[in-house]
Amino acid sequence: MTYTPSSASSQHTPSSRQSRHVSARVRWLLGLHIRLYRLTGGFIGHWLGPARILLLTTTGRKSGIAHTIPITYFKDGDDFFVVGSNYGKEYPPAWYLNLIANPRVEIQVKQRRLHATATTASPEVRARLWQRLETEGPQFHRYQAGVSREIPLVLLHPVAEIH
Repeated sequence: MTYTPSSASSQHTPSSRQSRHVSARVRWLLGLHIRLYRLTGGFIGHWLGPARILLLTTTGRKSGIAHTIPITYFKDGDDFFVVGSNYGKEYPPAWYLNLIANPRVEIQVKQRRLHATATTASPEVRARLWQRLETEGPQFHRYQAGVSREIPLVLLHPVAEIH
């Protein structure tokens, strides 16, 4: 399914004041996470509970500005993959839309900084990787059950170290 603004659910939309307040807190926490991750080479921030976190930097599809987010990742051979779940929302996360427009990304996994190319997993690869999420990321099954769109899995193919 392709995202269109009219397909987004607005059942539980917070007031704009609540949304701004929550967004400011979330932005502050994400910024802190990113700073600590970078400052410590992932010593702080690579693990968030049982989840492994990498820093994903995409280029804004409209602004052209670099945007970095901490995101749960999984390994698939030499590649990494991430889940475009947007916490079970009916629309995809902004980072996913950004990498559709420009698949060249940067990732940081612990101390390693890499240039990478992002691709949405084919149906066959998605089916294989989605099975792994049964045990490695069960929350994603709950998210998928709650939305009509197919939640994409994104492969991050490292192409070069950043020095």
